[in-house]
Amino acid sequence: MEQIFKTQSPAETHALGRKMAGELRRGDCLALVGCLGAGKTVFVRGLAEGLGCDAGLVSSPTYVLVQEYPTRDGLSLFHIDVYRLSEPEAELADLGLEEMLEAGVVVIEWADRVQRALPRAYLRLSIDIDGEASRRFTLTNESA
Repeated sequence: MEQIFKTQSPAETHALGRKMAGELRRGDCLALVGCLGAGKTVFVRGLAEGLGCDAGLVSSPTYVLVQEYPTRDGLSLFHIDVYRLSEPEAELADLGLEEMLEAGVVVIEWADRVQRALPRAYLRLSIDIDGEASRRFTLTNESA
């Protein structure tokens, strides 16, 4: 099933992330796909806030690869950025994806680069730029 959401500003993108947080549970993997500047990190800040994390701490994990944020329910939000990995699919497993899924919710930016390394079931969120601040989000349930 596919769901489409549209936002008209970074604030609305943040709010969408906060709203979607209520649907996520331990073991969920959210695969984000979108070009530079699409709003992936803004969305994750909202998601973090919705999970009870300090959204002000959320930044793009491009250089550190994985950021972990504790949630209000004792879980963790793992924010992964695979953009700079030279062999992203092999390196994702080395980062401990399975362990992260056992401990909380995982969000992967640039997930299209690690397609074959994703869990058997995951949520794919594609972000398309529709204008200067307008975004179109397409959410699909994926399973192998």
